[in-house]
Amino acid sequence: MRANRKTSVAVGLLAVVAVSAAPGSAQDATNVSVGVDLVSRYIWRGIDAADAPSVQPSISFGFNGWELGTWGSYSLSNETTGGDEIDLYLGYTHEWAKGGSAGLLLTDYYFPNAGKAFSDFHNYDAPGGPGAHVLELGASATLPSHPLTLAAYVNVFNDAGHNVYLQADYPLTLAGTSLDFFAAATPGSNRNPGYYGTDKFAFLNVGVSAKKEVRVSDAFSLPVWVSWSVNPNLDIAYLVVGLSL
Repeated sequence: MRANRKTSVAVGLLAVVAVSAAPGSAQDATNVSVGVDLVSRYIWRGIDAADAPSVQPSISFGFNGWELGTWGSYSLSNETTGGDEIDLYLGYTHEWAKGGSAGLLLTDYYFPNAGKAFSDFHNYDAPGGPGAHVLELGASATLPSHPLTLAAYVNVFNDAGHNVYLQADYPLTLAGTSLDFFAAATPGSNRNPGYYGTDKFAFLNVGVSAKKEVRVSDAFSLPVWVSWSVNPNLDIAYLVVGLSL
């Protein structure tokens, strides 16, 4: 998933956060999650993926720390449908007894309007050209005595440059508002510099997101989030607002 169900949309507050469950916890039972985010624009890892409002549906199935799900993004403008996306992912998160957690995530990125069949799983060096899917493997860890989360992602299929993305997140709560400070970078890639826009080390995504429940009535409220970020490599800043349903 390109978004963290997560502040998904805007900052890639990872890419995907797998459901975590400790042995013997209430989360041992199978659970199903369904959600929809409405965002002012789709920013992924400091890159403007769709310069238009987008709707981002998701569904996932979780059990004992495992999560299998799909996430998508659809532009509400006919001029930016090239950024439409459907991801499949499988993740596992383990919570340590003394606090903290570690997780693995495999994500399949697919773009339905790229002119390639969904069944085309050719690699970048296939005689007929690259296929419709890019596979990414990620790992993350949250420190046991500190809320800092470190994550690393690498393309393992259909990317000649095997591009890497590194991100650190530090969450905190201030005046009843959930904040997440984040900073992300890439080592760059000589063989495929276009993926993140650089062939050398560069910061791609630095900023903060804020999330708060907005009361609509005594019995109903909506989670609203705002993310401000800057891509130092492209020298551009973004301000995105999202609504989770």
